[in-house]
Amino acid sequence: MAANKRLPGLFLIAYILTGTLLMSSCAKDPTLPVLTTDEVIEITTNSATISGNVTEDGGAEITARGICWGTVTMPTLSDNFKPSGTGPGKFSCVLSELEPNTTYYVRAFAENSVGIAYGNEVTFKTGIAAPSVTTGQVTGVTNNSAICAGTVTYSGGAPVLEKGICWSQTPDPDLDDSHVSVSTGPDTYTCTLTGLSSGSRYYARAYVKNEGGTAYGEQVVFTTKVVDIEGNMYGTVYIGNQVWMTENLKTTRFNDNSVIPLVEDDTTWVHLETPAYCWLKHDIQYKNIYGALYNWYTVETGKLCPSGWHVPSDNEFMILEMSLGMTQDQAIGTEWRGTDEGSKMKSKTGWADGENGTNSSGFSGLPGGYRWAKNGAFNGIGMITYWWSSELNEIYGWYRRLDGPNSDVFRSGTSKTGGKYIRCIKNSK
Repeated sequence: MAANKRLPGLFLIAYILTGTLLMSSCAKDPTLPVLTTDEVIEITTNSATISGNVTEDGGAEITARGICWGTVTMPTLSDNFKPSGTGPGKFSCVLSELEPNTTYYVRAFAENSVGIAYGNEVTFKTGIAAPSVTTGQVTGVTNNSAICAGTVTYSGGAPVLEKGICWSQTPDPDLDDSHVSVSTGPDTYTCTLTGLSSGSRYYARAYVKNEGGTAYGEQVVFTTKVVDIEGNMYGTVYIGNQVWMTENLKTTRFNDNSVIPLVEDDTTWVHLETPAYCWLKHDIQYKNIYGALYNWYTVETGKLCPSGWHVPSDNEFMILEMSLGMTQDQAIGTEWRGTDEGSKMKSKTGWADGENGTNSSGFSGLPGGYRWAKNGAFNGIGMITYWWSSELNEIYGWYRRLDGPNSDVFRSGTSKTGGKYIRCIKNSK
């Protein structure tokens, strides 16, 4: 009887085991996930946003998902990829640091215990970036032209359509101003700027264009030269609101093309009451260094400087000095005045050791000495320099003087027969 009682229990155990085995045989093995790659949006020159959607997890946990991309078809995780969470459902990624004007291939991916699955492939193309360019030096400046360089430093990932230089007499020139273009050639290029006004300040910028836009380089500033009746060329500089020559005048003709007499004899020179000029020590080799020495009768003609320019008045010298820091009370005084205005007018080289200036004004004064009114001798070479003004102090001509040991400026008047240098100033408008 006891054995019979155990049979129902054995049947129950067998039934449970059989059911468990049958249920196990009916369970499905997990598979790869199923997902889609959606449309690419917010495309810029170097980024884009892409969405994906894991629609089926394959019967196993989604442990990773995201976007992979590359520049060849069918990208995988061996290429670029960006993860975006876990689990089924929608997700998105922002791809960055992309190259402009480039076609990319993109697929969403998802991973479970079975492996990695990829969505459909979509493509997109990044936008064209604006190019970049630098402005080079300005060289070959004349009275009406100059040469400016530029270098295209980045094409923006697209062909360069045009490059060149634009310029204006106001800051930040663009393509609405004067410009000259180059359509082909190397990245570094030069352009000749023509039709410029003499003795004028110009602003120039390199530019480059592609389909993405126009870019400009940094601004450079230069000042054109001025030419006299004989074709001698002179640098110019803006000091305050004035425009000065940076070199002494060296013409042997008035601006009406009439000849200025060359007088070398000392006795004749000191008794003159008519225009005359000479070269320092009667040696023309000094022409391009110091210019010519003129008596005040030459200044008095009003025809000495190039057209549009004139010999500065005593007051115009004062304006120059005050723009360099001299006070008005100092400027109207005589003899040595001011503080360091003379140093600001002196060249950085050409003076004796320890006597060069800072030339912060750009005036570039050199120690060419003078021709003495008393005996016609040349004095002060390498030590001092003088410039005539166009005004008289009673019977004497006003002048300015710089000395090697001094950093200020000397103002006084002297005999009209003295030989001094001329520094022309541009007529004000």
